[in-house]
Amino acid sequence: MTITKLTDLTDADRCPRLVVKVGSSLLVGADGSARSEWLAALVEELAAARARGQQVVVVSSGSIALGAARLGLDKGGRGNLSDAQAAAAVGQIALAHLWSDLLGAHDIVAAQLLLTLEDLEDRRRYLNAVATLGRLLAQGAVPVINENDSVATEEIRFGDNDRLAARVAQACDASGVLLLSDVDGLYDRNPAEDGAQLLPQVHGVTEQVYAMADDRSGSGMGSGGMTSKLQAAEIAERAGIALAIVNGTHTSPIGRAMAAEAGTLFLPLRKDTARKGWLAGRMRMKGALTVDNGCSKALVMGGSLLAPGITQVGGEFERGDPVEVLDSAGKVIARGLAEYSSTECAKLKGRRTDEHQEILGYAPRSAVIHRDQLVLL
Repeated sequence: MTITKLTDLTDADRCPRLVVKVGSSLLVGADGSARSEWLAALVEELAAARARGQQVVVVSSGSIALGAARLGLDKGGRGNLSDAQAAAAVGQIALAHLWSDLLGAHDIVAAQLLLTLEDLEDRRRYLNAVATLGRLLAQGAVPVINENDSVATEEIRFGDNDRLAARVAQACDASGVLLLSDVDGLYDRNPAEDGAQLLPQVHGVTEQVYAMADDRSGSGMGSGGMTSKLQAAEIAERAGIALAIVNGTHTSPIGRAMAAEAGTLFLPLRKDTARKGWLAGRMRMKGALTVDNGCSKALVMGGSLLAPGITQVGGEFERGDPVEVLDSAGKVIARGLAEYSSTECAKLKGRRTDEHQEILGYAPRSAVIHRDQLVLL
Protein backbone atom coordinates (compact mmCIF):
# COMPACT_ATOMS: atom_id res chain seq x y z
CA MET A 1 0.00 0.00 0.00
CA THR A 2 1.38 3.39 -0.96
CA ILE A 3 1.03 6.82 0.61
CA THR A 4 -1.07 9.16 -1.52
CA LYS A 5 -2.33 11.77 0.95
CA LEU A 6 -1.15 13.49 4.12
CA THR A 7 -3.36 11.51 6.49
CA ASP A 8 -1.82 8.25 5.25
CA LEU A 9 1.19 9.07 7.44
CA THR A 10 -0.91 8.13 10.47
CA ASP A 11 -2.24 4.93 8.88
CA ALA A 12 -0.40 1.89 10.23
CA ASP A 13 -1.09 -0.12 7.07
CA ARG A 14 0.16 2.54 4.66
CA CYS A 15 2.91 3.86 6.93
CA PRO A 16 4.07 1.10 9.29
CA ARG A 17 7.27 2.97 10.19
CA LEU A 18 7.35 6.75 10.60
CA VAL A 19 10.24 9.16 11.24
CA VAL A 20 9.25 12.35 13.07
CA LYS A 21 11.67 15.28 13.07
CA VAL A 22 11.39 17.97 15.77
CA GLY A 23 13.13 21.32 15.24
CA SER A 24 14.91 23.38 17.90
CA SER A 25 12.45 26.25 17.75
CA LEU A 26 9.63 23.88 18.65
CA LEU A 27 11.34 22.06 21.48
CA VAL A 28 13.15 24.99 23.12
CA GLY A 29 11.57 28.26 24.22
CA ALA A 30 13.05 31.74 23.80
CA ASP A 31 14.51 31.53 27.32
CA GLY A 32 16.48 28.39 26.45
CA SER A 33 14.33 26.00 28.47
CA ALA A 34 12.42 23.04 27.08
CA ARG A 35 8.77 23.53 26.14
CA SER A 36 7.78 20.64 28.37
CA GLU A 37 4.00 20.89 27.96
CA TRP A 38 4.25 21.01 24.17
CA LEU A 39 6.68 18.10 24.15
CA ALA A 40 4.49 16.04 26.49
CA ALA A 41 1.53 16.50 24.12
CA LEU A 42 3.68 15.42 21.17
CA VAL A 43 4.85 12.32 23.03
CA GLU A 44 1.20 11.44 23.67
CA GLU A 45 0.70 11.53 19.89
CA LEU A 46 3.73 9.31 19.36
CA ALA A 47 2.42 6.86 21.95
CA ALA A 48 -0.93 6.84 20.15
CA ALA A 49 0.85 6.08 16.88
CA ARG A 50 2.53 3.11 18.52
CA ALA A 51 -0.79 1.96 19.94
CA ARG A 52 -2.32 1.85 16.46
CA GLY A 53 0.55 -0.29 15.20
CA GLN A 54 3.13 2.18 13.88
CA GLN A 55 6.81 2.04 14.73
CA VAL A 56 8.25 5.49 15.44
CA VAL A 57 11.72 7.00 15.11
CA VAL A 58 12.38 10.52 16.40
CA VAL A 59 15.01 12.89 15.02
CA SER A 60 15.30 15.63 17.60
CA SER A 61 17.13 18.92 17.49
CA GLY A 62 17.60 21.05 20.59
CA SER A 63 20.86 20.03 22.24
CA ILE A 64 22.77 23.20 21.31
CA ALA A 65 19.92 25.49 22.34
CA LEU A 66 19.44 23.72 25.67
CA GLY A 67 23.17 23.59 26.39
CA ALA A 68 23.74 27.23 25.46
CA ALA A 69 21.21 28.36 28.06
CA ARG A 70 22.86 26.24 30.78
CA LEU A 71 26.34 27.51 29.90
CA GLY A 72 25.25 31.12 29.45
CA LEU A 73 26.48 31.29 25.84
CA ASP A 74 25.16 34.04 23.59
CA LYS A 75 23.71 33.61 20.08
CA GLY A 76 22.04 30.41 21.20
CA GLY A 77 25.43 28.71 21.31
CA ARG A 78 25.98 29.20 17.60
CA GLY A 79 28.45 32.07 17.76
CA ASN A 80 31.35 29.81 16.81
CA LEU A 81 32.19 26.13 16.47
CA SER A 82 33.66 25.78 19.97
CA ASP A 83 30.54 27.24 21.55
CA ALA A 84 28.28 24.96 19.51
CA GLN A 85 30.27 21.85 20.41
CA ALA A 86 30.38 22.73 24.11
CA ALA A 87 26.67 23.57 24.16
CA ALA A 88 25.82 20.31 22.43
CA ALA A 89 27.85 18.30 24.94
CA VAL A 90 25.84 19.77 27.82
CA GLY A 91 22.50 19.97 26.07
CA GLN A 92 22.49 16.41 24.78
CA ILE A 93 22.24 15.09 28.35
CA ALA A 94 19.22 17.29 29.04
CA LEU A 95 17.63 16.36 25.71
CA ALA A 96 18.06 12.63 26.32
CA HIS A 97 16.51 12.93 29.79
CA LEU A 98 13.52 14.80 28.37
CA TRP A 99 12.72 12.13 25.81
CA SER A 100 13.47 9.24 28.15
CA ASP A 101 11.24 10.57 30.93
CA LEU A 102 8.31 11.52 28.70
CA LEU A 103 8.37 8.30 26.67
CA GLY A 104 8.87 6.31 29.86
CA ALA A 105 5.65 7.76 31.24
CA HIS A 106 3.92 5.78 28.46
CA ASP A 107 5.97 2.64 29.20
CA ILE A 108 8.05 3.21 26.08
CA VAL A 109 11.80 2.70 26.13
CA ALA A 110 13.82 5.52 24.55
CA ALA A 111 17.16 4.85 22.85
CA GLN A 112 19.70 7.52 21.96
CA LEU A 113 21.78 7.55 18.77
CA LEU A 114 24.21 10.36 17.96
CA LEU A 115 25.33 10.35 14.34
CA THR A 116 27.75 12.30 12.19
CA LEU A 117 27.61 12.64 8.44
CA GLU A 118 30.32 10.04 7.99
CA ASP A 119 28.30 7.46 9.95
CA LEU A 120 25.77 7.41 7.11
CA GLU A 121 28.16 8.17 4.23
CA ASP A 122 30.58 5.31 4.90
CA ARG A 123 28.96 2.09 3.71
CA ARG A 124 30.13 -0.12 6.58
CA ARG A 125 29.13 2.39 9.26
CA TYR A 126 25.81 2.93 7.50
CA LEU A 127 25.08 -0.79 7.65
CA ASN A 128 25.94 -0.77 11.36
CA ALA A 129 23.39 2.00 11.87
CA VAL A 130 20.83 0.01 9.86
CA ALA A 131 21.37 -3.02 12.11
CA THR A 132 21.14 -1.00 15.31
CA LEU A 133 17.94 0.76 14.28
CA GLY A 134 16.37 -2.48 13.15
CA ARG A 135 17.14 -4.21 16.44
CA LEU A 136 15.86 -1.33 18.56
CA LEU A 137 12.59 -1.15 16.65
CA ALA A 138 12.14 -4.91 16.82
CA GLN A 139 12.47 -4.68 20.60
CA GLY A 140 9.84 -1.96 20.83
CA ALA A 141 12.13 0.98 21.62
CA VAL A 142 11.81 4.45 20.14
CA PRO A 143 15.19 5.61 18.78
CA VAL A 144 15.82 9.31 19.41
CA ILE A 145 18.47 10.54 17.00
CA ASN A 146 20.45 13.73 16.75
CA GLU A 147 23.58 14.85 14.97
CA ASN A 148 26.63 14.47 17.17
CA ASP A 149 27.27 18.21 17.30
CA SER A 150 29.81 17.93 20.11
CA VAL A 151 32.36 16.46 17.68
CA ALA A 152 31.01 17.34 14.23
CA THR A 153 32.80 20.02 12.23
CA GLU A 154 31.77 21.76 9.03
CA GLU A 155 33.46 19.10 6.94
CA ILE A 156 31.72 16.11 8.58
CA ARG A 157 28.27 17.35 9.50
CA PHE A 158 24.80 17.32 8.00
CA GLY A 159 24.27 20.92 9.10
CA ASP A 160 20.56 20.36 9.73
CA ASN A 161 18.32 17.58 10.98
CA ASP A 162 15.98 17.68 7.97
CA ARG A 163 18.42 15.81 5.76
CA LEU A 164 19.47 13.65 8.70
CA ALA A 165 15.81 12.62 9.10
CA ALA A 166 15.60 11.57 5.45
CA ARG A 167 18.81 9.57 5.67
CA VAL A 168 17.63 7.91 8.89
CA ALA A 169 14.37 7.03 7.12
CA GLN A 170 16.43 5.27 4.46
CA ALA A 171 18.47 3.44 7.07
CA CYS A 172 15.43 2.15 8.96
CA ASP A 173 13.33 1.50 5.82
CA ALA A 174 10.60 3.91 6.89
CA SER A 175 7.53 4.59 4.78
CA GLY A 176 7.17 8.23 5.76
CA VAL A 177 8.92 11.24 7.27
CA LEU A 178 7.11 14.02 9.11
CA LEU A 179 9.05 17.28 9.49
CA LEU A 180 7.52 19.39 12.27
CA SER A 181 8.43 22.96 11.42
CA ASP A 182 7.57 26.55 12.29
CA VAL A 183 5.83 26.96 8.92
CA ASP A 184 2.72 25.34 7.46
CA GLY A 185 4.57 23.76 4.54
CA LEU A 186 5.93 24.83 1.16
CA TYR A 187 4.39 27.94 -0.39
CA ASP A 188 4.72 28.96 -4.01
CA ARG A 189 6.58 32.05 -2.78
CA ASN A 190 7.61 33.66 0.52
CA PRO A 191 4.53 33.15 2.74
CA ALA A 192 4.84 36.77 3.92
CA GLU A 193 3.98 37.96 0.42
CA ASP A 194 0.40 38.65 -0.62
CA GLY A 195 -1.24 35.84 -2.53
CA ALA A 196 1.21 33.14 -1.38
CA GLN A 197 -0.38 29.70 -1.76
CA LEU A 198 0.37 26.60 0.30
CA LEU A 199 1.14 23.59 -1.91
CA PRO A 200 -0.68 20.49 -0.58
CA GLN A 201 1.33 18.03 -2.69
CA VAL A 202 4.56 18.05 -4.68
CA HIS A 203 5.37 15.42 -7.31
CA GLY A 204 9.14 15.65 -7.57
CA VAL A 205 11.50 18.36 -6.30
CA THR A 206 12.57 20.34 -9.37
CA GLU A 207 14.49 23.56 -9.96
CA GLN A 208 11.14 25.35 -10.08
CA VAL A 209 10.26 23.95 -6.64
CA TYR A 210 13.61 25.07 -5.23
CA ALA A 211 12.90 28.56 -6.55
CA MET A 212 9.90 28.72 -4.19
CA ALA A 213 12.02 28.10 -1.08
CA ASP A 214 12.75 30.74 1.51
CA ASP A 215 15.68 29.97 3.79
CA ARG A 216 14.85 32.32 6.60
CA SER A 217 14.22 30.55 9.91
CA GLY A 218 11.41 32.01 11.96
CA SER A 219 13.21 31.61 15.28
CA GLY A 220 16.85 31.96 14.29
CA MET A 221 17.42 29.02 16.64
CA GLY A 222 17.60 26.19 14.12
CA SER A 223 20.06 25.50 11.34
CA GLY A 224 17.72 24.44 8.55
CA GLY A 225 15.51 26.50 6.26
CA MET A 226 13.13 25.47 3.51
CA THR A 227 15.96 24.57 1.15
CA SER A 228 17.22 21.91 3.56
CA LYS A 229 13.70 20.50 3.76
CA LEU A 230 13.53 20.25 -0.03
CA GLN A 231 16.89 18.50 -0.05
CA ALA A 232 15.48 16.05 2.50
CA ALA A 233 12.44 15.53 0.28
CA GLU A 234 14.74 14.72 -2.67
CA ILE A 235 16.55 12.07 -0.64
CA ALA A 236 13.25 10.59 0.50
CA GLU A 237 11.44 10.60 -2.83
CA ARG A 238 14.22 8.63 -4.55
CA ALA A 239 14.07 6.01 -1.82
CA GLY A 240 10.32 5.51 -2.14
CA ILE A 241 9.60 7.42 1.06
CA ALA A 242 6.86 10.04 1.44
CA LEU A 243 7.86 13.21 3.30
CA ALA A 244 5.62 15.91 4.72
CA ILE A 245 6.19 19.35 6.19
CA VAL A 246 3.59 20.47 8.73
CA ASN A 247 3.30 23.25 11.27
CA GLY A 248 4.51 22.00 14.62
CA THR A 249 4.03 25.16 16.68
CA HIS A 250 0.59 24.15 17.95
CA THR A 251 -0.21 21.77 20.80
CA SER A 252 -0.64 18.19 19.54
CA PRO A 253 0.67 19.24 16.12
CA ILE A 254 0.33 15.90 14.33
CA GLY A 255 -3.36 15.49 15.11
CA ARG A 256 -4.05 19.10 14.24
CA ALA A 257 -2.30 18.86 10.88
CA MET A 258 -4.04 15.62 10.00
CA ALA A 259 -7.49 16.86 11.02
CA ALA A 260 -7.09 19.96 8.86
CA GLU A 261 -5.07 18.12 6.18
CA ALA A 262 -2.74 21.11 6.39
CA GLY A 263 0.82 20.71 5.18
CA THR A 264 2.85 19.77 2.12
CA LEU A 265 3.27 16.13 1.14
CA PHE A 266 6.14 15.18 -1.15
CA LEU A 267 5.19 11.96 -2.88
CA PRO A 268 7.80 9.24 -3.52
CA LEU A 269 9.00 9.01 -7.12
CA ARG A 270 10.64 5.59 -7.15
CA LYS A 271 12.02 2.85 -4.96
CA ASP A 272 15.74 2.35 -5.44
CA THR A 273 17.48 -0.76 -4.18
CA ALA A 274 18.94 -0.37 -0.70
CA ARG A 275 22.45 0.16 -2.04
CA LYS A 276 21.43 2.60 -4.75
CA GLY A 277 19.21 4.47 -2.29
CA TRP A 278 22.19 4.89 0.02
CA LEU A 279 24.30 6.10 -2.90
CA ALA A 280 21.67 8.55 -4.17
CA GLY A 281 21.26 10.00 -0.68
CA ARG A 282 24.96 10.62 -0.10
CA MET A 283 25.73 14.26 0.49
CA ARG A 284 29.47 14.32 -0.13
CA MET A 285 31.20 13.21 -3.31
CA LYS A 286 34.94 12.77 -3.84
CA GLY A 287 35.02 13.88 -7.47
CA ALA A 288 33.13 14.43 -10.71
CA LEU A 289 33.11 13.04 -14.25
CA THR A 290 31.68 15.16 -17.06
CA VAL A 291 30.33 13.16 -20.00
CA ASP A 292 29.22 13.93 -23.55
CA ASN A 293 25.65 13.78 -24.83
CA GLY A 294 26.00 10.27 -26.21
CA CYS A 295 27.16 8.96 -22.87
CA SER A 296 24.34 10.77 -21.06
CA LYS A 297 21.79 9.06 -23.27
CA ALA A 298 23.43 5.67 -22.73
CA LEU A 299 23.23 6.11 -18.95
CA VAL A 300 19.54 6.97 -19.13
CA MET A 301 19.01 3.78 -21.14
CA GLY A 302 20.62 1.75 -18.37
CA GLY A 303 24.18 1.55 -19.59
CA SER A 304 27.44 1.71 -17.67
CA LEU A 305 29.73 4.73 -17.84
CA LEU A 306 32.54 4.05 -20.29
CA ALA A 307 35.74 6.02 -20.74
CA PRO A 308 35.14 7.19 -24.35
CA GLY A 309 32.21 9.31 -23.15
CA ILE A 310 34.18 11.17 -20.46
CA THR A 311 35.22 14.73 -21.37
CA GLN A 312 36.49 16.02 -18.02
CA VAL A 313 37.67 14.69 -14.66
CA GLY A 314 37.34 16.74 -11.47
CA GLY A 315 38.58 16.19 -7.92
CA GLU A 316 40.85 13.54 -6.48
CA PHE A 317 39.44 10.09 -5.83
CA GLU A 318 40.44 6.46 -5.61
CA ARG A 319 38.80 3.29 -6.84
CA GLY A 320 35.54 2.70 -4.95
CA ASP A 321 35.02 6.37 -4.07
CA PRO A 322 31.68 8.04 -4.83
CA VAL A 323 31.67 10.50 -7.72
CA GLU A 324 29.08 12.65 -9.47
CA VAL A 325 28.37 12.39 -13.18
CA LEU A 326 27.67 15.67 -14.97
CA ASP A 327 26.22 16.18 -18.42
CA SER A 328 27.71 18.58 -20.97
CA ALA A 329 25.75 21.48 -19.43
CA GLY A 330 27.21 20.80 -15.98
CA LYS A 331 24.04 19.32 -14.47
CA VAL A 332 24.45 16.39 -12.09
CA ILE A 333 22.65 13.43 -13.67
CA ALA A 334 23.99 10.46 -11.69
CA ARG A 335 26.19 9.24 -8.86
CA GLY A 336 28.30 6.15 -8.77
CA LEU A 337 31.27 4.31 -7.35
CA ALA A 338 34.34 4.73 -9.54
CA GLU A 339 36.23 1.69 -10.79
CA TYR A 340 39.32 3.82 -11.40
CA SER A 341 41.16 6.59 -9.59
CA SER A 342 40.99 10.18 -10.80
CA THR A 343 44.54 9.85 -12.18
CA GLU A 344 43.57 6.78 -14.20
CA CYS A 345 40.34 8.40 -15.38
CA ALA A 346 42.30 11.39 -16.64
CA LYS A 347 44.43 9.06 -18.76
CA LEU A 348 41.45 7.09 -20.06
CA LYS A 349 38.96 9.88 -20.79
CA GLY A 350 37.86 9.96 -24.41
CA ARG A 351 39.96 6.92 -25.31
CA ARG A 352 38.61 3.74 -26.89
CA THR A 353 38.30 0.64 -24.73
CA ASP A 354 40.78 -1.30 -26.88
CA GLU A 355 43.45 1.32 -25.98
CA HIS A 356 43.08 0.97 -22.23
CA GLN A 357 45.48 -1.91 -21.62
CA GLU A 358 48.30 -0.12 -23.40
CA ILE A 359 47.59 3.13 -21.50
CA LEU A 360 47.31 1.53 -18.06
CA GLY A 361 49.75 -1.34 -18.43
CA TYR A 362 47.22 -3.87 -17.15
CA ALA A 363 43.94 -5.44 -18.24
CA PRO A 364 41.16 -2.83 -17.99
CA ARG A 365 37.94 -3.16 -16.05
CA SER A 366 34.59 -3.38 -17.81
CA ALA A 367 33.58 0.23 -17.09
CA VAL A 368 34.60 3.41 -15.29
CA ILE A 369 31.32 3.12 -13.35
CA HIS A 370 29.39 -0.12 -13.74
CA ARG A 371 25.62 0.29 -14.04
CA ASP A 372 25.16 -1.79 -10.86
CA GLN A 373 27.13 0.86 -8.96
CA LEU A 374 25.41 3.85 -10.59
CA VAL A 375 22.14 5.62 -9.76
CA LEU A 376 20.42 8.23 -11.92
CA LEU A 377 19.17 11.41 -10.25
